[in-house]
Amino acid sequence: MSNKESFNFENLTNIKNYNIKTIVSLLLFIAGILFYIYWGVTYGVWTDVGIYSITIILVLSGIFGLLLSILGEKKEE
Repeated sequence: MSNKESFNFENLTNIKNYNIKTIVSLLLFIAGILFYIYWGVTYGVWTDVGIYSITIILVLSGIFGLLLSILGEKKEE
């Protein structure tokens, strides 16, 4: 791998890389986790296919959105 192809951790700490897509993706991820915990505590149902499906959609959307928004955009300076 050349230097241009290697992963750079400075992309994660640079605040300029964060935009509205990153914030929405983070909120989706957090909403998925909190929804699952809230539903489990409130109704005592931890193993339900319906809850899993909603949680998985929210969490995976958040994870993929974060990956795309932080690592996907490469700007030439």
